[in-house]
Amino acid sequence: MKQFFACILCLISGLALSQEDPDLFTLDANYFYGTILEHNPDISHLITDHPTGLILSFNKKTFGFKEWEGLYNYPDWGFSYIYQNMKNEHLGENHSLYAHYNFYFLKRNLMFRIGQGLAYTTNPYDKENNYANNAYGSDLLSTTYIMLNYKKENVFKGIGLQAGVSIIHYSNANVKAPNTSTNTFAFNIGANYLLDYDKQPEYIPSEKKKFTEKIKYNFAFRSGINESDVIDTGQFPFYIVSAYADKRLNRKSAIQVGTDVFFSEFLKELIYFYSVAFPEFNISGDEDWKRVGVFVGHELFINKMSFETQLGYYVYYPYDFEGRVYNRIGLKRYFGDKFFGAITLKSHGAKAEAVEFGIGVRL
Repeated sequence: MKQFFACILCLISGLALSQEDPDLFTLDANYFYGTILEHNPDISHLITDHPTGLILSFNKKTFGFKEWEGLYNYPDWGFSYIYQNMKNEHLGENHSLYAHYNFYFLKRNLMFRIGQGLAYTTNPYDKENNYANNAYGSDLLSTTYIMLNYKKENVFKGIGLQAGVSIIHYSNANVKAPNTSTNTFAFNIGANYLLDYDKQPEYIPSEKKKFTEKIKYNFAFRSGINESDVIDTGQFPFYIVSAYADKRLNRKSAIQVGTDVFFSEFLKELIYFYSVAFPEFNISGDEDWKRVGVFVGHELFINKMSFETQLGYYVYYPYDFEGRVYNRIGLKRYFGDKFFGAITLKSHGAKAEAVEFGIGVRL
């Protein structure tokens, strides 16, 4: 599992390593104070105080030397570290590393950040010593955070200020049960420092170009491991084969339509478990555990990276598990013009089923 999750930072940082723009960096630090949102009544016993923590970030500024930078109003990319004291004896403390983007609005005074990475939690679930922690079933978690700040840079000799709100999410995406997860809503305040503040170049305006592209056909294979919500039923591999077509609308966006075929062995084990342990469920144990879905989606292109969202419906659904509608969100990294790698989260509404690690080709 550690090797799987380590791929997240490698995939996201691939963009960072490819940059050749002038080196102008910023540092920022934020203190935050918040509350754990009760998104599920099963975690109410874990909400006992207000979590606090620190967000430290390193950012590289862009100025339009690459075409995509001007299209997105010259975002920053960088890396973050978050320390969070959950203020609950069962949850302990979390230490997280992220790759992130900063996007700017309102004359660059409003900053929106989205980061994705890995977290280490100091006190995960243990059936003997920490059975009350039904939020984190493993010591390694996937984590996402978003931040909305009012930000002023270079107020005095490179020093600036910022304040706003953040949401920090921790989950292992059902790699190991339990996985109720947590979401922290927090207020943050801090300072930033612009290195070489007297050497900032001018922003280069992006050229307006007409963009056209034929329909492309994609084939993807995804895999990973996961576990049902029944603790200690075991971790099993899954395999997903996907085929879809996409049409670029412009330089930023494409729409998708396609199909998925799911082979999820945890579901096979769950059907067998229920047939033996709960005869009142009227499950024979012979139900087919394979599923087939159709989906529509959208892909947002940011240089060699893209952000993918899909909404699907099972057309072949012999066993009822979490409903017929599913969704997928995640990141793709293109290698050349055709091949890509992807890390995506497949879920049913807010209920995660699996983190998917995929490879594919776009023809």
